[in-house]
Amino acid sequence: MRAVLMAGGSGTRLRPLTCDLPKPMVPILNRPIAEHIINLLKRHDITEIIATLHYLPDVMREYFTDGAEFGVQMTYAVEEDQPLGTAGCVKNIAELLDRTFLVISGDSITDFDLTEAIEFHHRKQSKATLILTRVPNPMEFGVVITEENLRISRFLEKPSSSEIFSDTINTGIYILEPEVLDYLPVNKESDFSKDLFPLLLEKNEPMYGYIAEGYWCDVGQLDVYRQAQYDALHGKVKLDLTYYNQVRSGLWVGQNTFIDDSAIVETPTMIGSNCRIGARVKIDGGSVIGDNVTVGADANLKRPIVWNGAIIGEDAHLRACVICRSTRVDRRAHVLEGAVVGSMSIVGEEAQVGPSVRIWPSKNIESGALLNQNLIWGEQAKRNLFGQRGVQGLANVDITPEFAVKLGAAYGSTLKSGTSVSVSRDQRSISRMVSRSLIAGLMSVGINVVNLESTAIPIARTVSS
Repeated sequence: MRAVLMAGGSGTRLRPLTCDLPKPMVPILNRPIAEHIINLLKRHDITEIIATLHYLPDVMREYFTDGAEFGVQMTYAVEEDQPLGTAGCVKNIAELLDRTFLVISGDSITDFDLTEAIEFHHRKQSKATLILTRVPNPMEFGVVITEENLRISRFLEKPSSSEIFSDTINTGIYILEPEVLDYLPVNKESDFSKDLFPLLLEKNEPMYGYIAEGYWCDVGQLDVYRQAQYDALHGKVKLDLTYYNQVRSGLWVGQNTFIDDSAIVETPTMIGSNCRIGARVKIDGGSVIGDNVTVGADANLKRPIVWNGAIIGEDAHLRACVICRSTRVDRRAHVLEGAVVGSMSIVGEEAQVGPSVRIWPSKNIESGALLNQNLIWGEQAKRNLFGQRGVQGLANVDITPEFAVKLGAAYGSTLKSGTSVSVSRDQRSISRMVSRSLIAGLMSVGINVVNLESTAIPIARTVSS
């Protein structure tokens, strides 16, 4: 049996994790999501896999190559121009699908019994079988309503609380007969849930829902990404972890890794290969450390997810954050809960990255800096706001309207309420934007503003005096 692995997603909600990786290549327990899916398929004797790619396709092709190393046969179909949707990309490879096949999303972690689902599909003589699961809150998913014999009778996409009549949702795993692809247009964007399945329902084609038992998680958001790691560490999902040695219950360690005798490592924890864990390091249970990672002496790690090649300095503190590939966190730096530091970035000595802050790849956080907002466009976060010539930076990159509002409010809060402040600018439109934002910040803390608009600095000083 063949499987189609839909791996073209760009994962915008997972940025900055997916700035330089397609979503299926984001690691869970130090292995790409796609590798865990391939292991699941292989366990159920599905070894012919066609991966549909669009965003950064070479990353996946170079990792899996022909699939021989992973015990499968990999074929790739790349959507060159524009994404064709979940169903359109499968229609594009219809000539390769001449018998019953399985479609599985490349951004979910699951341990469903696919063999039982396939047997159900054949037993019901179904044209399309959707693998469903029960969730406590189905409002974020597509709800599927079935009859007593499990034939699908209705679809409901992301229902409101008053519309919920079922807790069974679509997991993005389908078992299909090749003839259902005849209903899809060629080289046009189409979706399984929005286009194909409602059409099959309208045509009264036999379509069933198989309600699966087991773990399923759609890794679509950063908090869900972290939770999936913790679930896997605690054994809530059955994953193949034989790539590391289990040295004791709940502790997996890779080859050629040194852990100092004075280090404290609680469980469950995973530490990759070729790592160095320094003296007096404290690693709490729930931590995931990738391959080729160095952790300096006295560092304190509380449930972080650290990707391959990272360097964690002495006495650094990581708190339930994500440190991406080849990133450096220097001595006594702090990265707090929910923060994400993108690949090849540097967090300087004694710098602090605030809760839930996202830092895009290749950024530099200056030593001693306190970063409490996302760093996307600028190259670095500085410790001191004011330089020799005042506040400097690139317009709409370092100096944004949001920044100007905060600057105005911060300055105004140092003055007495009712104080008057003169504001002037040059004639450029960007200066007008920053000026208005600065005025808004000043007025928000009770400061009277004299807006001189486009006025030269010497004249503005004369007016103010």
